[in-house]
Amino acid sequence: MRNIDHFIVGGPASPTGRTHKVWNPSTGEVQAEVPLGDAALLDRAVAKAKEVQPGWAVTNPQKRARVFFKYKELIEANMQELAELLSSEHGKVVDDAKGDVQRGLEVIEYCAGLPQFSKGEYTQGAGTGIDVYSMRQPLGIGAGITPFNFPAMIPMWMFGMAIAAGNAFILKPSERDPSVPVRLAELFVEAGAPEGLLQVVHGDKEMVDAILDHEDIAGVSFVGSSDIAHYVYKRGVAAGKRVQAMGGAKNHGIVMPDADLDQVVNDLAGAAFGSAGERCMALPVVVPVGEDTAERLREKLIPAINALRVGVSNDPDAHYGPVVTPEHKARIEQWIDTAEKEGAEVVVDGRGFSLQGHEEGFFVGPTLLDRVTTDMESYKEEIFGPVLQIVRAKDFEHAVKLPSDHQYGNGVAIFTRNGHAAREFAQRVNVGMVGINVPIPVPVSYHTFGGWKRSAFGDTNQYGTEGFKFWTKVKTVTQRWPDGGGDGSNAFVIPTMG
Repeated sequence: MRNIDHFIVGGPASPTGRTHKVWNPSTGEVQAEVPLGDAALLDRAVAKAKEVQPGWAVTNPQKRARVFFKYKELIEANMQELAELLSSEHGKVVDDAKGDVQRGLEVIEYCAGLPQFSKGEYTQGAGTGIDVYSMRQPLGIGAGITPFNFPAMIPMWMFGMAIAAGNAFILKPSERDPSVPVRLAELFVEAGAPEGLLQVVHGDKEMVDAILDHEDIAGVSFVGSSDIAHYVYKRGVAAGKRVQAMGGAKNHGIVMPDADLDQVVNDLAGAAFGSAGERCMALPVVVPVGEDTAERLREKLIPAINALRVGVSNDPDAHYGPVVTPEHKARIEQWIDTAEKEGAEVVVDGRGFSLQGHEEGFFVGPTLLDRVTTDMESYKEEIFGPVLQIVRAKDFEHAVKLPSDHQYGNGVAIFTRNGHAAREFAQRVNVGMVGINVPIPVPVSYHTFGGWKRSAFGDTNQYGTEGFKFWTKVKTVTQRWPDGGGDGSNAFVIPTMG
Protein backbone atom coordinates (compact mmCIF):
# COMPACT_ATOMS: atom_id res chain seq x y z
CA MET A 1 0.00 0.00 0.00
CA ARG A 2 1.27 3.46 -0.90
CA ASN A 3 2.07 6.05 1.71
CA ILE A 4 1.46 9.66 0.60
CA ASP A 5 3.84 11.73 2.70
CA HIS A 6 3.81 15.43 3.49
CA PHE A 7 5.82 17.65 1.15
CA ILE A 8 7.92 19.72 3.52
CA VAL A 9 11.59 20.62 3.66
CA GLY A 10 13.79 18.57 5.94
CA GLY A 11 12.79 15.00 5.25
CA PRO A 12 9.90 12.82 6.40
CA ALA A 13 7.83 13.93 9.32
CA SER A 14 7.76 12.12 12.64
CA PRO A 15 4.67 9.91 12.59
CA THR A 16 1.76 10.92 14.80
CA GLY A 17 0.25 7.46 14.60
CA ARG A 18 -2.83 8.85 12.90
CA THR A 19 -3.57 8.14 9.23
CA HIS A 20 -6.45 8.42 6.78
CA LYS A 21 -7.54 5.95 4.11
CA VAL A 22 -7.35 6.91 0.46
CA TRP A 23 -9.86 4.85 -1.52
CA ASN A 24 -10.05 3.79 -5.12
CA PRO A 25 -13.71 4.79 -5.60
CA SER A 26 -14.12 2.62 -8.70
CA THR A 27 -13.21 -0.61 -6.90
CA GLY A 28 -14.04 0.18 -3.30
CA GLU A 29 -10.50 -0.74 -2.24
CA VAL A 30 -8.10 1.21 -0.04
CA GLN A 31 -5.14 2.09 -2.25
CA ALA A 32 -3.06 4.31 0.04
CA GLU A 33 -2.73 5.92 3.43
CA VAL A 34 -1.93 9.50 4.22
CA PRO A 35 -0.40 10.56 7.55
CA LEU A 36 -2.26 13.18 9.55
CA GLY A 37 0.05 15.88 10.81
CA ASP A 38 -0.02 18.00 13.94
CA ALA A 39 1.02 21.43 15.17
CA ALA A 40 4.67 20.37 15.50
CA LEU A 41 4.75 19.39 11.83
CA LEU A 42 3.20 22.71 10.88
CA ASP A 43 5.84 24.53 12.91
CA ARG A 44 8.54 22.86 10.80
CA ALA A 45 6.87 23.95 7.59
CA VAL A 46 6.34 27.51 8.81
CA ALA A 47 9.95 27.82 9.95
CA LYS A 48 11.19 26.98 6.46
CA ALA A 49 8.61 29.26 4.87
CA LYS A 50 9.81 32.15 7.06
CA GLU A 51 13.34 31.46 5.96
CA VAL A 52 12.68 31.45 2.22
CA GLN A 53 9.87 34.02 1.84
CA PRO A 54 11.86 37.27 2.26
CA GLY A 55 14.19 36.35 -0.59
CA TRP A 56 11.27 35.47 -2.85
CA ALA A 57 9.49 38.72 -2.00
CA VAL A 58 12.43 40.81 -3.23
CA THR A 59 12.93 38.71 -6.37
CA ASN A 60 11.95 40.97 -9.22
CA PRO A 61 8.56 40.33 -10.85
CA GLN A 62 9.92 39.15 -14.20
CA LYS A 63 12.06 36.46 -12.55
CA ARG A 64 9.09 35.28 -10.51
CA ALA A 65 7.02 35.23 -13.70
CA ARG A 66 9.57 32.97 -15.41
CA VAL A 67 9.00 30.34 -12.71
CA PHE A 68 5.30 30.40 -13.52
CA PHE A 69 5.98 30.12 -17.26
CA LYS A 70 8.14 27.05 -16.63
CA TYR A 71 5.56 25.65 -14.23
CA LYS A 72 2.87 25.95 -16.90
CA GLU A 73 5.06 23.96 -19.31
CA LEU A 74 5.63 21.22 -16.74
CA ILE A 75 1.94 20.88 -15.92
CA GLU A 76 1.08 20.61 -19.60
CA ALA A 77 3.81 18.00 -20.10
CA ASN A 78 2.47 15.98 -17.16
CA MET A 79 -1.24 16.50 -17.83
CA GLN A 80 -2.05 12.84 -18.47
CA GLU A 81 -0.23 11.67 -15.35
CA LEU A 82 -1.94 14.28 -13.19
CA ALA A 83 -5.38 13.48 -14.61
CA GLU A 84 -5.02 9.73 -14.13
CA LEU A 85 -3.73 10.16 -10.59
CA LEU A 86 -6.58 12.52 -9.79
CA SER A 87 -9.17 10.14 -11.26
CA SER A 88 -7.84 7.17 -9.32
CA GLU A 89 -8.41 8.90 -5.96
CA HIS A 90 -11.39 11.15 -6.64
CA GLY A 91 -13.38 8.99 -9.06
CA LYS A 92 -14.12 11.62 -11.73
CA VAL A 93 -13.47 10.41 -15.26
CA VAL A 94 -10.11 11.26 -16.84
CA ASP A 95 -11.43 13.91 -19.24
CA ASP A 96 -13.15 15.65 -16.33
CA ALA A 97 -9.92 15.40 -14.34
CA LYS A 98 -8.05 17.09 -17.19
CA GLY A 99 -10.57 19.91 -16.97
CA ASP A 100 -9.85 20.16 -13.24
CA VAL A 101 -6.13 20.61 -13.97
CA GLN A 102 -6.75 22.94 -16.92
CA ARG A 103 -8.93 25.39 -14.97
CA GLY A 104 -6.23 25.62 -12.33
CA LEU A 105 -3.59 26.05 -15.01
CA GLU A 106 -5.46 29.07 -16.37
CA VAL A 107 -4.86 30.84 -13.06
CA ILE A 108 -1.17 29.90 -13.26
CA GLU A 109 -1.13 31.54 -16.71
CA TYR A 110 -2.63 34.66 -15.15
CA CYS A 111 0.03 34.58 -12.44
CA ALA A 112 2.73 34.67 -15.13
CA GLY A 113 1.47 38.19 -15.88
CA LEU A 114 2.39 39.43 -12.42
CA PRO A 115 4.78 42.17 -13.65
CA GLN A 116 1.68 43.87 -15.05
CA PHE A 117 -0.97 43.26 -12.40
CA SER A 118 1.39 43.90 -9.46
CA LYS A 119 2.12 47.51 -10.41
CA GLY A 120 1.12 50.16 -7.90
CA GLU A 121 -0.27 53.69 -8.31
CA TYR A 122 1.51 57.05 -8.60
CA THR A 123 0.40 60.66 -8.37
CA GLN A 124 2.86 63.37 -9.32
CA GLY A 125 2.30 66.78 -7.72
CA ALA A 126 -0.29 65.81 -5.13
CA GLY A 127 0.92 68.91 -3.31
CA THR A 128 3.63 71.47 -3.99
CA GLY A 129 6.73 69.39 -4.62
CA ILE A 130 4.99 66.31 -3.19
CA ASP A 131 4.42 62.99 -4.95
CA VAL A 132 2.37 60.05 -3.63
CA TYR A 133 2.71 56.44 -4.63
CA SER A 134 1.43 53.12 -3.39
CA MET A 135 2.83 49.62 -3.52
CA ARG A 136 1.41 46.22 -2.71
CA GLN A 137 3.55 44.03 -0.52
CA PRO A 138 3.06 40.38 0.43
CA LEU A 139 1.45 39.32 3.69
CA GLY A 140 4.32 36.90 4.41
CA ILE A 141 3.04 33.35 4.81
CA GLY A 142 -0.30 32.18 3.46
CA ALA A 143 -2.14 28.91 3.88
CA GLY A 144 -4.83 27.12 1.91
CA ILE A 145 -7.31 24.49 3.06
CA THR A 146 -8.83 22.79 0.03
CA PRO A 147 -11.68 20.31 -0.60
CA PHE A 148 -11.69 16.89 -2.23
CA ASN A 149 -13.78 17.78 -5.27
CA PHE A 150 -11.13 19.81 -7.15
CA PRO A 151 -7.74 18.61 -5.89
CA ALA A 152 -5.84 20.38 -8.70
CA MET A 153 -7.85 23.47 -9.62
CA ILE A 154 -8.56 24.97 -6.21
CA PRO A 155 -5.02 24.54 -4.81
CA MET A 156 -3.64 26.28 -7.92
CA TRP A 157 -6.20 29.06 -7.51
CA MET A 158 -4.84 29.66 -4.03
CA PHE A 159 -1.10 29.07 -4.08
CA GLY A 160 -0.65 30.54 -7.55
CA MET A 161 -1.97 33.96 -6.55
CA ALA A 162 -0.35 33.92 -3.11
CA ILE A 163 3.11 33.02 -4.38
CA ALA A 164 2.91 35.38 -7.36
CA ALA A 165 2.26 38.15 -4.85
CA GLY A 166 5.49 37.29 -3.02
CA ASN A 167 4.24 35.06 -0.21
CA ALA A 168 5.31 31.60 0.87
CA PHE A 169 2.45 29.11 1.00
CA ILE A 170 1.44 26.06 3.03
CA LEU A 171 -1.28 23.88 1.52
CA LYS A 172 -3.47 21.48 3.47
CA PRO A 173 -5.37 19.50 0.84
CA SER A 174 -8.20 17.09 1.45
CA GLU A 175 -6.99 13.85 2.97
CA ARG A 176 -9.38 12.00 0.64
CA ASP A 177 -7.33 12.64 -2.54
CA PRO A 178 -3.96 14.13 -1.57
CA SER A 179 -1.60 12.82 -4.28
CA VAL A 180 -2.16 15.48 -6.95
CA PRO A 181 -1.50 18.43 -4.59
CA VAL A 182 1.81 16.81 -3.61
CA ARG A 183 2.72 16.26 -7.25
CA LEU A 184 1.87 19.87 -8.06
CA ALA A 185 4.24 21.03 -5.33
CA GLU A 186 7.01 18.78 -6.67
CA LEU A 187 6.61 20.26 -10.14
CA PHE A 188 6.74 23.78 -8.73
CA VAL A 189 10.19 23.12 -7.28
CA GLU A 190 11.21 21.59 -10.61
CA ALA A 191 10.09 24.82 -12.28
CA GLY A 192 12.67 26.75 -10.28
CA ALA A 193 10.84 27.83 -7.14
CA PRO A 194 12.93 27.81 -3.96
CA GLU A 195 12.43 24.77 -1.73
CA GLY A 196 10.06 25.63 1.07
CA LEU A 197 8.15 28.28 -0.87
CA LEU A 198 5.28 25.82 -1.44
CA GLN A 199 4.82 23.02 1.08
CA VAL A 200 2.04 20.48 1.61
CA VAL A 201 0.90 19.24 5.01
CA HIS A 202 -1.78 16.59 5.46
CA GLY A 203 -4.23 16.57 8.31
CA ASP A 204 -7.75 16.81 9.65
CA LYS A 205 -9.35 19.27 12.06
CA GLU A 206 -6.26 19.23 14.27
CA MET A 207 -4.16 20.58 11.41
CA VAL A 208 -6.84 23.07 10.37
CA ASP A 209 -6.94 24.51 13.89
CA ALA A 210 -3.15 24.65 14.02
CA ILE A 211 -3.14 26.69 10.79
CA LEU A 212 -5.85 29.04 12.04
CA ASP A 213 -4.04 29.61 15.34
CA HIS A 214 -0.47 29.90 14.07
CA GLU A 215 0.83 33.40 14.72
CA ASP A 216 3.15 33.41 11.69
CA ILE A 217 0.44 32.58 9.12
CA ALA A 218 -1.03 35.88 7.98
CA GLY A 219 -3.72 34.80 5.51
CA VAL A 220 -5.90 31.73 5.02
CA SER A 221 -8.01 30.70 2.04
CA PHE A 222 -10.60 27.94 2.46
CA VAL A 223 -13.08 26.09 0.27
CA GLY A 224 -15.51 23.54 1.71
CA SER A 225 -18.93 23.25 3.32
CA SER A 226 -20.59 26.37 4.68
CA ASP A 227 -20.64 25.39 8.35
CA ILE A 228 -16.92 24.70 8.30
CA ALA A 229 -16.27 27.81 6.20
CA HIS A 230 -18.00 29.90 8.83
CA TYR A 231 -15.96 28.22 11.56
CA VAL A 232 -12.71 28.82 9.67
CA TYR A 233 -13.62 32.45 9.07
CA LYS A 234 -14.52 33.20 12.69
CA ARG A 235 -11.52 31.41 14.22
CA GLY A 236 -9.05 32.81 11.70
CA VAL A 237 -10.27 36.40 12.04
CA ALA A 238 -10.25 36.08 15.82
CA ALA A 239 -6.58 35.13 15.53
CA GLY A 240 -5.90 38.32 13.55
CA LYS A 241 -5.66 36.72 10.11
CA ARG A 242 -7.02 37.74 6.77
CA VAL A 243 -9.51 35.01 5.78
CA GLN A 244 -11.53 34.14 2.70
CA ALA A 245 -13.76 31.11 3.23
CA MET A 246 -15.90 29.76 0.40
CA GLY A 247 -18.80 27.54 1.39
CA GLY A 248 -21.52 25.40 -0.12
CA ALA A 249 -23.99 26.03 -2.91
CA LYS A 250 -27.41 25.17 -4.28
CA ASN A 251 -27.24 26.61 -7.77
CA HIS A 252 -30.45 27.09 -9.76
CA GLY A 253 -31.03 26.94 -13.49
CA ILE A 254 -34.01 29.04 -14.57
CA VAL A 255 -35.66 27.81 -17.76
CA MET A 256 -37.85 30.39 -19.46
CA PRO A 257 -40.70 29.29 -21.78
CA ASP A 258 -38.76 30.46 -24.84
CA ALA A 259 -35.57 28.52 -24.02
CA ASP A 260 -34.11 25.95 -26.41
CA LEU A 261 -35.04 22.88 -24.37
CA ASP A 262 -32.82 20.50 -26.31
CA GLN A 263 -29.84 22.69 -25.45
CA VAL A 264 -31.01 23.02 -21.86
CA VAL A 265 -31.23 19.24 -21.45
CA ASN A 266 -27.78 18.82 -22.95
CA ASP A 267 -26.38 21.46 -20.60
CA LEU A 268 -28.08 19.94 -17.57
CA ALA A 269 -26.67 16.49 -18.33
CA GLY A 270 -23.18 17.89 -17.82
CA ALA A 271 -23.89 20.55 -15.21
CA ALA A 272 -26.00 18.40 -12.88
CA PHE A 273 -24.36 15.00 -13.34
CA GLY A 274 -20.79 15.68 -14.46
CA SER A 275 -18.19 14.73 -11.84
CA ALA A 276 -21.07 12.85 -10.15
CA GLY A 277 -22.47 16.22 -9.05
CA GLU A 278 -19.54 16.79 -6.69
CA ARG A 279 -19.05 20.44 -7.65
CA CYS A 280 -19.87 23.62 -5.79
CA MET A 281 -20.80 25.07 -9.19
CA ALA A 282 -22.95 22.12 -10.26
CA LEU A 283 -26.54 22.85 -11.29
CA PRO A 284 -28.64 20.59 -9.03
CA VAL A 285 -31.89 22.60 -9.20
CA VAL A 286 -33.73 23.34 -12.44
CA VAL A 287 -36.58 25.86 -12.33
CA PRO A 288 -38.93 25.70 -15.34
CA VAL A 289 -41.17 28.76 -15.53
CA GLY A 290 -44.79 27.74 -16.03
CA GLU A 291 -46.41 24.31 -15.99
CA ASP A 292 -46.18 23.88 -19.75
CA THR A 293 -42.42 24.50 -19.66
CA ALA A 294 -42.09 22.08 -16.74
CA GLU A 295 -43.92 19.28 -18.51
CA ARG A 296 -42.02 19.73 -21.77
CA LEU A 297 -38.68 19.83 -19.95
CA ARG A 298 -39.47 16.77 -17.85
CA GLU A 299 -40.46 14.82 -20.95
CA LYS A 300 -37.06 15.53 -22.52
CA LEU A 301 -35.04 15.05 -19.33
CA ILE A 302 -36.15 11.49 -18.53
CA PRO A 303 -34.71 9.75 -21.62
CA ALA A 304 -31.57 11.92 -21.49
CA ILE A 305 -30.90 10.98 -17.87
CA ASN A 306 -31.61 7.31 -18.49
CA ALA A 307 -29.06 7.41 -21.31
CA LEU A 308 -26.24 8.62 -19.07
CA ARG A 309 -23.43 6.08 -18.76
CA VAL A 310 -21.98 5.58 -15.29
CA GLY A 311 -18.57 3.93 -15.33
CA VAL A 312 -15.20 3.55 -13.69
CA SER A 313 -13.01 6.61 -13.71
CA ASN A 314 -10.82 5.42 -16.59
CA ASP A 315 -13.76 4.47 -18.84
CA PRO A 316 -13.49 6.87 -21.82
CA ASP A 317 -17.18 6.40 -22.64
CA ALA A 318 -18.51 7.13 -19.14
CA HIS A 319 -20.32 10.40 -18.51
CA TYR A 320 -19.37 10.27 -14.85
CA GLY A 321 -17.75 7.93 -12.36
CA PRO A 322 -18.14 6.98 -8.70
CA VAL A 323 -18.37 9.36 -5.76
CA VAL A 324 -15.37 9.79 -3.52
CA THR A 325 -16.03 7.57 -0.46
CA PRO A 326 -18.54 5.00 0.81
CA GLU A 327 -19.72 7.50 3.40
CA HIS A 328 -20.50 10.07 0.72
CA LYS A 329 -22.42 7.48 -1.33
CA ALA A 330 -24.54 6.67 1.71
CA ARG A 331 -25.13 10.36 2.41
CA ILE A 332 -26.39 11.06 -1.13
CA GLU A 333 -28.77 8.09 -1.05
CA GLN A 334 -30.03 9.25 2.34
CA TRP A 335 -30.88 12.64 0.82
CA ILE A 336 -32.90 10.89 -1.90
CA ASP A 337 -34.74 8.96 0.83
CA THR A 338 -35.42 12.23 2.64
CA ALA A 339 -36.75 13.94 -0.48
CA GLU A 340 -39.11 11.05 -1.13
CA LYS A 341 -40.40 11.15 2.46
CA GLU A 342 -40.89 14.90 2.14
CA GLY A 343 -43.18 14.40 -0.87
CA ALA A 344 -40.90 14.77 -3.86
CA GLU A 345 -41.59 12.49 -6.81
CA VAL A 346 -38.66 10.21 -7.61
CA VAL A 347 -38.84 10.18 -11.41
CA VAL A 348 -35.47 8.49 -12.04
CA ASP A 349 -34.01 6.62 -9.06
CA GLY A 350 -30.25 6.16 -8.73
CA ARG A 351 -30.29 4.43 -5.36
CA GLY A 352 -28.83 0.95 -5.20
CA PHE A 353 -26.96 1.37 -8.47
CA SER A 354 -24.39 -1.35 -9.08
CA LEU A 355 -21.83 -1.47 -11.88
CA GLN A 356 -21.21 -4.97 -13.20
CA GLY A 357 -17.70 -6.10 -12.32
CA HIS A 358 -17.28 -3.22 -9.87
CA GLU A 359 -20.00 -4.00 -7.38
CA GLU A 360 -17.93 -2.63 -4.47
CA GLY A 361 -17.39 0.76 -6.12
CA PHE A 362 -19.04 3.90 -4.78
CA PHE A 363 -21.52 4.47 -7.59
CA VAL A 364 -24.78 6.43 -7.43
CA GLY A 365 -27.06 6.35 -10.45
CA PRO A 366 -28.43 9.57 -11.95
CA THR A 367 -31.52 10.72 -10.10
CA LEU A 368 -34.33 13.08 -11.06
CA LEU A 369 -36.73 14.48 -8.45
CA ASP A 370 -39.85 16.46 -9.39
CA ARG A 371 -42.43 18.42 -7.41
CA VAL A 372 -39.72 19.64 -5.03
CA THR A 373 -40.78 22.59 -2.85
CA THR A 374 -38.87 25.20 -0.93
CA ASP A 375 -39.88 23.85 2.50
CA MET A 376 -38.11 20.52 1.89
CA GLU A 377 -34.79 19.96 3.63
CA SER A 378 -33.53 18.24 0.49
CA TYR A 379 -34.01 21.56 -1.32
CA LYS A 380 -32.53 23.72 1.41
CA GLU A 381 -29.32 21.73 1.78
CA GLU A 382 -26.52 20.76 -0.58
CA ILE A 383 -26.76 17.12 -1.74
CA PHE A 384 -23.45 17.15 -3.65
CA GLY A 385 -24.24 14.16 -5.81
CA PRO A 386 -25.79 13.17 -9.16
CA VAL A 387 -29.26 14.36 -8.19
CA LEU A 388 -31.31 16.91 -10.16
CA GLN A 389 -34.35 18.52 -8.52
CA ILE A 390 -37.18 20.19 -10.42
CA VAL A 391 -38.73 23.17 -8.61
CA ARG A 392 -41.60 24.62 -10.64
CA ALA A 393 -41.98 28.41 -10.80
CA LYS A 394 -45.27 30.14 -11.52
CA ASP A 395 -43.74 33.07 -13.39
CA PHE A 396 -40.59 35.14 -13.85
CA GLU A 397 -40.94 36.90 -10.49
CA HIS A 398 -41.17 33.56 -8.71
CA ALA A 399 -38.12 32.32 -10.61
CA VAL A 400 -36.04 35.33 -9.49
CA LYS A 401 -37.19 34.88 -5.91
CA LEU A 402 -36.19 31.21 -5.55
CA PRO A 403 -32.38 31.56 -5.82
CA SER A 404 -32.48 35.02 -4.27
CA ASP A 405 -34.13 33.73 -1.09
CA HIS A 406 -32.01 30.57 -0.76
CA GLN A 407 -29.39 30.46 1.99
CA TYR A 408 -26.67 29.84 -0.61
CA GLY A 409 -25.72 32.31 -3.32
CA ASN A 410 -22.83 30.84 -5.27
CA GLY A 411 -24.02 30.56 -8.87
CA VAL A 412 -27.20 30.70 -10.95
CA ALA A 413 -28.07 30.38 -14.63
CA ILE A 414 -30.95 31.50 -16.82
CA PHE A 415 -31.83 29.89 -20.15
CA THR A 416 -33.72 32.16 -22.51
CA ARG A 417 -33.73 33.83 -25.95
CA ASN A 418 -35.09 37.04 -24.42
CA GLY A 419 -32.34 39.63 -23.85
CA HIS A 420 -34.52 41.83 -21.64
CA ALA A 421 -35.43 38.91 -19.35
CA ALA A 422 -31.78 37.86 -19.10
CA ARG A 423 -30.61 41.40 -18.31
CA GLU A 424 -33.35 41.91 -15.73
CA PHE A 425 -32.56 38.58 -14.08
CA ALA A 426 -28.80 39.21 -13.94
CA GLN A 427 -29.32 42.61 -12.31
CA ARG A 428 -31.87 41.52 -9.73
CA VAL A 429 -30.91 38.02 -8.61
CA ASN A 430 -29.21 37.86 -5.19
CA VAL A 431 -26.37 35.53 -6.24
CA GLY A 432 -22.65 36.12 -6.80
CA MET A 433 -22.08 34.51 -10.22
CA VAL A 434 -24.62 34.46 -13.06
CA GLY A 435 -24.70 32.50 -16.28
CA ILE A 436 -26.87 33.51 -19.24
CA ASN A 437 -27.31 30.36 -21.32
CA VAL A 438 -24.13 29.18 -19.55
CA PRO A 439 -24.89 26.39 -17.07
CA ILE A 440 -21.72 26.58 -14.96
CA PRO A 441 -20.69 30.25 -14.78
CA VAL A 442 -17.18 29.87 -13.34
CA PRO A 443 -15.43 33.09 -14.41
CA VAL A 444 -12.23 33.03 -16.45
CA SER A 445 -8.96 33.50 -14.58
CA TYR A 446 -8.62 37.23 -15.20
CA HIS A 447 -11.98 37.93 -13.57
CA THR A 448 -12.73 36.54 -10.12
CA PHE A 449 -14.65 33.76 -8.33
CA GLY A 450 -16.90 34.15 -5.32
CA GLY A 451 -20.45 33.69 -4.10
CA TRP A 452 -22.75 35.54 -1.73
CA LYS A 453 -24.64 34.76 1.48
CA ARG A 454 -23.62 31.44 3.08
CA SER A 455 -21.57 30.56 0.04
CA ALA A 456 -18.73 32.89 1.06
CA PHE A 457 -17.36 34.49 4.21
CA GLY A 458 -14.96 37.40 3.85
CA ASP A 459 -14.86 40.42 1.59
CA THR A 460 -12.50 39.35 -1.18
CA ASN A 461 -12.97 36.80 -3.95
CA GLN A 462 -10.52 34.23 -5.29
CA TYR A 463 -8.02 34.77 -8.11
CA GLY A 464 -7.89 37.64 -10.60
CA THR A 465 -7.40 41.18 -9.29
CA GLU A 466 -9.41 40.37 -6.18
CA GLY A 467 -7.13 37.44 -5.38
CA PHE A 468 -4.01 39.56 -5.70
CA LYS A 469 -5.51 42.14 -3.34
CA PHE A 470 -6.30 39.43 -0.79
CA TRP A 471 -2.70 38.20 -0.67
CA THR A 472 -1.14 41.68 -0.41
CA LYS A 473 -1.30 44.74 1.80
CA VAL A 474 -1.04 48.33 0.60
CA LYS A 475 1.76 50.68 1.59
CA THR A 476 1.37 54.32 0.55
CA VAL A 477 4.34 56.69 0.42
CA THR A 478 4.12 60.49 0.42
CA GLN A 479 7.47 62.02 -0.55
CA ARG A 480 9.09 65.43 -0.90
CA TRP A 481 12.67 66.28 -1.83
CA PRO A 482 13.35 69.81 -0.50
CA ASP A 483 15.72 72.21 -2.25
CA GLY A 484 16.93 73.37 1.20
CA GLY A 485 19.86 75.64 1.77
CA GLY A 486 20.32 74.64 5.37
CA ASP A 487 18.56 77.71 6.81
CA GLY A 488 15.56 75.75 8.03
CA SER A 489 13.22 77.42 5.60
CA ASN A 490 12.25 74.02 4.18
CA ALA A 491 11.97 72.22 7.52
CA PHE A 492 9.43 69.45 7.16
CA VAL A 493 5.94 69.96 8.57
CA ILE A 494 2.80 67.91 8.03
CA PRO A 495 1.95 68.77 4.40
CA THR A 496 -1.44 69.75 3.09
CA MET A 497 -2.51 68.96 -0.45
CA GLY A 498 -4.50 72.15 -1.03
